[in-house]
Amino acid sequence: MKLIIASNNAHKIYEIKQILKDKFEEILSLKDAGVDHETVEDGLTFMDNALKKAREIAEITHCAALADDSGLCVDALGGDPGIYSARFAGESNPKLRDGANNALLLSRLNGVSDRSAHFTCAIALVYPDGHEVTAEGYMQGSIIDSPRGSQGFGYDPIFLPKGYSLTVAELSDEEKNAISHRGNALENLLSKL
Repeated sequence: MKLIIASNNAHKIYEIKQILKDKFEEILSLKDAGVDHETVEDGLTFMDNALKKAREIAEITHCAALADDSGLCVDALGGDPGIYSARFAGESNPKLRDGANNALLLSRLNGVSDRSAHFTCAIALVYPDGHEVTAEGYMQGSIIDSPRGSQGFGYDPIFLPKGYSLTVAELSDEEKNAISHRGNALENLLSKL
């Protein structure tokens, strides 16, 4: 079965392909599938956004579509940046966005002792016949004072997973996929298929 990942985020596509590579005959990004579509993420929850993206791509391609929406939720900030994680510091140049988001988050946590946080990932798999399977996954941890590591993307350099002394950006792909919110969500999804 062919699967279209409803994303153009190269890091996210790579992670999903690594985890699902043995489960589908072919896994394509939107670009690989020749789809030029940007879903407006206006849902109130991670799952709202994931379902909306997957439904639109399944309808456009007539193939199974997988979408996720994920983000960082910081306890001391009332769950922010949450669904606005990718746009936390604004809609700046995507190549500069991660650094700006991390800098803003660290500035908001300056002097705050409770640094607990978690990543959330909502996954939606929608088939052309309208059948839907959803799952969520989490990674608990805390925010450190300054970025460390060069792997991963987004908030990975400032997120310390619970029980680890390395940030997510200091872990190998295999180590990250074994504990990540996206990896957990995909495993939960696979258990439902």
